[in-house]
Amino acid sequence: MSSTDTASRIGLDVLLRDDGGLYCVYQPFVDLDSGAVPAFEALLRAPADSGWPSPMALLGAAREAGRLADLERASLRASLADAARLSHGRPVTLFVNLEPSTLTRRRDVVLEALASRAAHVQVVVEITERALAEDLSGVLTGAEELRAAGCAIALDDVGVHPESLAFIPLLRPEVVKLDLKLLRTVKDPATVVVAGAVRAYAEQAGAEVVAEGIETPDDLVRAEVLGATLGQGWLWGRGEREFVPSVSVPERFAARPIGAALGATPYQLLGAGRRVRHAPKHLLVPVSKTLELMALEASVSPVVLAAFEDVRFFRPSTARRFTELAERLPFVAALGVGMPRSPAPGVRGAALTPGDPLAGEWTVVVLGAHTSAALMALDLGDTGADADRQFEYVVTYDRALVTAAAHSMVGRLTAG
Repeated sequence: MSSTDTASRIGLDVLLRDDGGLYCVYQPFVDLDSGAVPAFEALLRAPADSGWPSPMALLGAAREAGRLADLERASLRASLADAARLSHGRPVTLFVNLEPSTLTRRRDVVLEALASRAAHVQVVVEITERALAEDLSGVLTGAEELRAAGCAIALDDVGVHPESLAFIPLLRPEVVKLDLKLLRTVKDPATVVVAGAVRAYAEQAGAEVVAEGIETPDDLVRAEVLGATLGQGWLWGRGEREFVPSVSVPERFAARPIGAALGATPYQLLGAGRRVRHAPKHLLVPVSKTLELMALEASVSPVVLAAFEDVRFFRPSTARRFTELAERLPFVAALGVGMPRSPAPGVRGAALTPGDPLAGEWTVVVLGAHTSAALMALDLGDTGADADRQFEYVVTYDRALVTAAAHSMVGRLTAG
């Protein structure tokens, strides 16, 4: 460790004290239709004489020192206290940033800070898209706990990795923040694809879309072309220690929990009144393969989640197909009793317990920005030849049902 590193570590310890001088500035969100300010984002800053060149340097040092959760605790405390004071008792919506590792491993830090917030302060928690593929189940579980505490979720930096668009319907963020580079590449076909996928999700889910980096009136027009409903940027301010005049519209940022789907099974989600059919397995296999082909041909790559009852049904031919899926799609998972963590190259595996109701179901889910389809089948318990085993089944393209089925399977995944 160099002397410079040592000095940085010592400085970090000082900054993380209650009187260490860390503070936040606040950048407004502006409604692109009315020009009103419905919310603010808290941006962490170190004292000018502290020697830290940027917030990113401070964040990197905290991560390296294993003090990231402590830094985020300090930031949350400072911003929540400011929001209570600077709003003068009027309702206010505050966006706060959270690293994915804190969401999945140290939620206690966040929930403790949130428990002390003033009643008139509404909180939206921003997370980046990069953690979704690494620990999808952990992110969803953490997001649900924050929603239960009254916080909506904002997904930040959307568009940095276009393949991560597939995760948006799974996380179901209440707010989607477009990466600022999209504003500079609005004519690029790849940007148009990202914007179209986000717009489709926002229309279906009622989500807000934020364009960052708006600096000029021309940027404002570009943001509208991208489908943004809210904007941030130097056109309205770089971040101040005070709140500019704002309006309170808490319903725009209300938390919408995913709910019971995370603990159900796909077949349990069908509900009464839905028409079901019966067929032997050998007639349903082509349906499953057709869904896989749909995933490969989608214009915006989806995720594929499949439950095979038991690992013995994940045959070599299936492994080959799923290997191809994993090579071309952002996330592919296979679940079943005895399923290893990596049942095929690139495929995320999850072992079910024999008593899990999902172990009696055969499910294939394809879910993405423009794609939703599922085969949900219940094993009727035949003991004859595998190809002749009878299933009660539904094939559906109902986005709400397919999304719920995906949630029920993701709830059983763990980090790879």
